Amino acid sequence: MTGELLALGASHKTAPLPLRERLALTEARASKVLTDLVAHESVHEAVAMSTCNRTELYLVTADPVEAESAALGVLARQSGLRPTELMGALYSMRGPEAVEHLFSVAAGLDSMIVGEAEIQGQVRRAYEAALAEGVTGPVSNRLFRDALATGKRVRSETEVSRSNVSVSSVAVQLAAQFLGDLASRRVLVIGAGENAELTARALRERGVRTVFVANRRYDRALGLAQRFDGQAVTFDDLPAELEAADIVVSSTGAPHQIVGRDELAVVARGRLNRPLVLLDLAVPRDIEPSARDCPGIALYDMDDLQEAVARNLGGRESEAAGARVLVREEVERFERWRDSLDVVPTISALRRRGEDVVLQVLRENESRWQSLSDADRERLETMARAVVSRMLHEPTVRLKAAAGEDDSYRFVHALRDLFALDSLPGETSDDAVAEVTALASRRRRRSRSG
Repeated sequence: MTGELLALGASHKTAPLPLRERLALTEARASKVLTDLVAHESVHEAVAMSTCNRTELYLVTADPVEAESAALGVLARQSGLRPTELMGALYSMRGPEAVEHLFSVAAGLDSMIVGEAEIQGQVRRAYEAALAEGVTGPVSNRLFRDALATGKRVRSETEVSRSNVSVSSVAVQLAAQFLGDLASRRVLVIGAGENAELTARALRERGVRTVFVANRRYDRALGLAQRFDGQAVTFDDLPAELEAADIVVSSTGAPHQIVGRDELAVVARGRLNRPLVLLDLAVPRDIEPSARDCPGIALYDMDDLQEAVARNLGGRESEAAGARVLVREEVERFERWRDSLDVVPTISALRRRGEDVVLQVLRENESRWQSLSDADRERLETMARAVVSRMLHEPTVRLKAAAGEDDSYRFVHALRDLFALDSLPGETSDDAVAEVTALASRRRRRSRSG
């Protein structure tokens, strides 16, 4: 059996920013989480995804209840929180519901800004990281490949992503609301990741004068600065650059804050009442939240961006209706594939039964064919196998076609009984019961959801 799919996580819809910070997974943390998860006997496959607005685990499990408990414990340990502190913010989904959620995430339909494109790359990187750790398997591999294909289909066949609204563009709008015209403004970018680059590009399009980039790795800072005709600086230069800048964009992967309130209070005094906008796009946050109390400083973090989106971009949700129809189509396609896996053991057993019959008949008639040449014997065996294959072809085709239908478990039960498949070596009645039970369970779930 392939196991059941379980999704567990928290997002901007269920958890405030301080909690999302604690749950955020750096590359090293994600690796440890995956290792801990698959070490549990009930978890067969795992993928961990962490973005600025969500942390989610996708598991293939033999026991969803045990796996959920194990996953909750792993998240609690890595975040330094008690499981009871997490439970109110976490959502848990199983089976088709978990599939639809991931497909919606990949399509940008569950994002803070509906239709945003960056999530596609984030889903891909999460899957590739799990692949590199060796913790995926047949179900999660197919799941994430189909999720990425669904996201691509939604973007190519609908208009949900037609506008250029993104986290970076909303951040730039907030800066413009505070500063007015952005032309000739001086920008300091801290970090050289995707959000930092996208925001720097959006600011450049609004006419900012100079871009300075600071990163712990100077070579990466230099590379990003050159793309915007800017200059790279070191972290040691930050105090002076903070005092000279009009806009600061911070989006690093640091697990702790890198710009403190006291530092910014000193900077504010040296700016002689010149306003400063701080755009903290990192989760965990890069800038101490209390810095917004410093005079002349406007600090916006991901929660502020979420509020701005809710105020100004609510109508964008209406564009997603057609996209959700496509997502449901792809979910049904995936579920049909999953259903087909549940009849594979019976089909394999049926084929083994046919092979056993061929071998048994050949052995029983060995004495009658002593005069046959080796070539004739080979042709006889080939013909016998062909006869059995043709006899079993139609039952196999019909069983595959019935996979996912309400009565598929009846087909499985009938075949196993009529051909005595449970008596085959390696086959047990427990295997048969598990297979039929899984099919019946899927039937009941579909009946409830319908």
